[in-house]
Amino acid sequence: MGYRSPRADERAAAKTPPPRPAPPTRPGQTRPGQDNRGGDNRGGDQRRGGYNQPQTSRPAPEPAKPAEPKFVPLTTGEIITMKPPIAIRDLAERLKRKPFQLIADLMELNVFATVNHTIDEVVAQKLCAKHGFRFEVEKRERGQGIVHAPKKAKASDDYDTEDKPGTLKPRPPVVTIMGHVDHGKTSLLDVIRKANVAAGEAGGITQHIGAYTISFPHPERKNELQQITFLDTPGHAAFSAMRARGANVTDIVVLVVAANDGVMPQTIEALKHAQAAGTEIIVAVNKCDHPNANPMRVRQQLQEHGLTCEEWGGKTLFVDVSAITKLGVDKLLEAILLQAEVMELKANPDRMAKGNVIESGMEPGGPTATVLVRKGTLRTGDIVLCGEFYGKVRALITEEGKRLKEAGPSTAVKLLGLNGVPFAGADFAVVESDKAARDIAEQRLFARKGEENTDSTAGRKDRVTLEGLFAALTAEQAKVLRVVIKGDTQGSVEAIVEELKKIDSSKVSIDIILHGVGTITENDINLAAASKGVVLGFHTRIDTGVADKAKHQGVQIKLYTIIYELVDEVKAGMAGLLDPIEREVVIGSAEVRKLFALSKGGNVAGCSVASGRVLKGKVRVMRRKSLIYEGNTLSLRRFQDEVNEVRAGMECGIRIDGFNDFQIGDLIESYTVERVAQKL
Repeated sequence: MGYRSPRADERAAAKTPPPRPAPPTRPGQTRPGQDNRGGDNRGGDQRRGGYNQPQTSRPAPEPAKPAEPKFVPLTTGEIITMKPPIAIRDLAERLKRKPFQLIADLMELNVFATVNHTIDEVVAQKLCAKHGFRFEVEKRERGQGIVHAPKKAKASDDYDTEDKPGTLKPRPPVVTIMGHVDHGKTSLLDVIRKANVAAGEAGGITQHIGAYTISFPHPERKNELQQITFLDTPGHAAFSAMRARGANVTDIVVLVVAANDGVMPQTIEALKHAQAAGTEIIVAVNKCDHPNANPMRVRQQLQEHGLTCEEWGGKTLFVDVSAITKLGVDKLLEAILLQAEVMELKANPDRMAKGNVIESGMEPGGPTATVLVRKGTLRTGDIVLCGEFYGKVRALITEEGKRLKEAGPSTAVKLLGLNGVPFAGADFAVVESDKAARDIAEQRLFARKGEENTDSTAGRKDRVTLEGLFAALTAEQAKVLRVVIKGDTQGSVEAIVEELKKIDSSKVSIDIILHGVGTITENDINLAAASKGVVLGFHTRIDTGVADKAKHQGVQIKLYTIIYELVDEVKAGMAGLLDPIEREVVIGSAEVRKLFALSKGGNVAGCSVASGRVLKGKVRVMRRKSLIYEGNTLSLRRFQDEVNEVRAGMECGIRIDGFNDFQIGDLIESYTVERVAQKL
């Protein structure tokens, strides 16, 4: 047979059916058509389809691989934490092993790597578990994984450097006046600064924290004037947070106690704030001119709380004063200056200023903040960072309305120029540039929003359950009073929010959807309308045209000047949301004496009214103190007349709608349903 091309062999193989499998052969036996000689067997059996013909028999199936055991992390052992990426070299260093040992362990896990390669968290856990360690990944901060990450801005705390002793100079004391409501704190400060503060306050109660600086002759060097900065903290319970902030920025606390009232609950609260802040305390026993004044009782009561006067061997100064007759006021100021001299209060005025926000608010000229400078000197034109806000100081104004070019340590001024209203009590610091202030403020805002998003994400439910649906339906049916709160200062708004949060009721809750500083705007009305809430204003006003929009959208706006009126009306509004309680009141009862059958079917109960009176309306049939039927009267007759009421001692005939199974001796009670308003 001549030579055939491979292509011809392939065509012939395609037409030829596949060969039958050959029978098994014994050793040394050849299959038919198979030559024992070597070579390519081109001249062999043509059914094989020529040379290089692929085998048509299927390969034997591979045995199934055993299932890889599931990895279970260790529950005991030392924890190793690393930030990704996890390099083998670094992991070996933390495990105190040679890198080649880890590479060998990785080869057992079918992972081939060098010392500079990185591995994922699961592989790292397996490696650590083999050597008796536990592995955890340390989370990176947002933006730190970027190769060309922007340089982190200098935090405001970094500007608070320690001052050298040689740079420190004496500074005026910062004094906070604390005490119970209506014990004469503002009146005493009024005498000190010779200005009428309390007259302009609603109800004679100080509503906002104020900062004032006075000058007074030194008790020993009369020709030398010494400055004292006073912080007047409001006294009533709503402003506990403001009073706590006042104690944290002060050097000396003047605890005002009325000689006629003695120590009151808020006196003790103010004392605890001062003691917790570690400030020196001077007790001013006010109203010593009152007929019922008893200064000795005040000393005895305060001794029980750890304040012993110097006359009795203690360390606390007690000064008897009267804001009305000005008795002892000069002696109180001298005691403050002497105490400050003993404390050796010093600060460095030749550095960038740093301090605290005492109060903040929104005025027609923009956001304002009353600040107290603790270190350095604050000047107009400085770039100030305050919380999430920043800006260039446009003006520094004193309590008398005078403009200053600079304010040194222990000076309180109103600052203009911030781009927002900071939180009262926040720190402020002067920074080098507007860009640095903007970067830090954006970081803080970003961090706060990230925390809010984390909190909201944590509250989400992953799956829907019957219990979850039931809880959601119950929550939708719960009564909620939604309010928008606007005030003129940040401290007042914070105090109102704290007071409203204290309202404890399991039946109705309050949802403060927005609280802020400024006038009541159109956005506030839109928000309240969307959430079906009300707008509460405290010492603020309504923008032009907003009242008409609120009326059109059905939103109520309430304005207040005293905080307790606001809280009381909110409580009343919450109670008004509750469904009234339905209460059954029994009016009278009648005993069945005789039954009368009607020709058209049904029975009439002949009754005698035993007590009260029987009216047309709701009745129930009682048999041996058991309820048989409850319904409405079909007819109530006295003799042949249909009546609406039958009094005690009289007889009547009663038919009840849907009930005819009367028995002699049954009692028919007549009752009404009253709706009573619920209380919180």
